[in-house]
Amino acid sequence: MSWLIKKIVSFLSVYYAHMLEYRAEIFFWVLSGSLPIILMGVWIQAAQGGDFSLSSVEFARYFFCVFQVRQFTNVWVIWDFEKEVIEGKLSFKLLYPVDPAWYHVARHIAEKITRFPIAILITLLFFWLYPQAVWMPKITNIILGLIAVVLSFTLRFIIQYTLAMFCFWIERASAVQQFWFLFDIFLSGITAPLDVFPPTVRDIVLLTPFPYTVYFPASLFINRPLNIMLSFLIMLAWIVMFFVLNRWLWKKGLKQYSGMGA
Repeated sequence: MSWLIKKIVSFLSVYYAHMLEYRAEIFFWVLSGSLPIILMGVWIQAAQGGDFSLSSVEFARYFFCVFQVRQFTNVWVIWDFEKEVIEGKLSFKLLYPVDPAWYHVARHIAEKITRFPIAILITLLFFWLYPQAVWMPKITNIILGLIAVVLSFTLRFIIQYTLAMFCFWIERASAVQQFWFLFDIFLSGITAPLDVFPPTVRDIVLLTPFPYTVYFPASLFINRPLNIMLSFLIMLAWIVMFFVLNRWLWKKGLKQYSGMGA
C-alpha cells in the first residue's frame, strides 16, 4: 500500500508542478467556461416575466453551481490521447509498467487542484456582485454534491477516454467528441436546468448519462435534488458500462496500433 501511495503522490506532484507553470493559461481556461454565467443573465430575465418552477434567484444559484461544477469536471483527454497516437508517443508509454490512462488522470486531477484558488476567488466575487443569491446548502447535500462531482468527473473522463479509443481506427477521434458535445451542451443542464423541460422529455433525458455530468451535482448544491439514490445508481451504471466498453476497445485498438508498425 505504501508504494501505491508513493506513486500517487509522485504522479500528482509532478503534474501539479507542471500545471503551476501555466497558471495564467489556466485562468483563461476558467474564463472560457463562462457560458453558464452568460446564460444566468438570460434566465434571470426570463424568470421575471415567465412562469417557471425556479425563481430568478434560484436560476442565479443554479447557473453559478453549473459554472463551478464544470470547473472540476472538465476533461480534454481525447485531444491528448489523439496527439499521442498520431505522433507515436503512445509507443513509449506502453513500455512502462503503468497503464497510460493514469498519466491522463493525474494530469487532470493536478489541473483541478490548480483551479481551486481561482474557484474560491470567483465565488467571493459572485456573492459580492449578487448578494441576494447567497445561500447555505444543507450539510448532507454538500457531502452528496461533492461525491456527485467526483463521480461526474469520473463519468465524463471515462466517456471521453472511451471515445478517444477511436483514434486507433480514425485519424481525428476528436470529431466524434464534437458530435457528442452537441447533445451534452443541451441535455446536461448547461444551457437550461432540466426543471424547465417537459416532464416526458425530462424523464427520458434522466436515463442518459448527460444530466449526471452537470445538472445532478448542481441540483444537490441548490437543495433541489431529484431521486438521489436512483441518480447515483444511474451514474454508476453508466460508469461501469463505459469502463467495460473502454477496456474492450483498448485491447482491440492496441492490436490495430501494433498493426500500423508501432
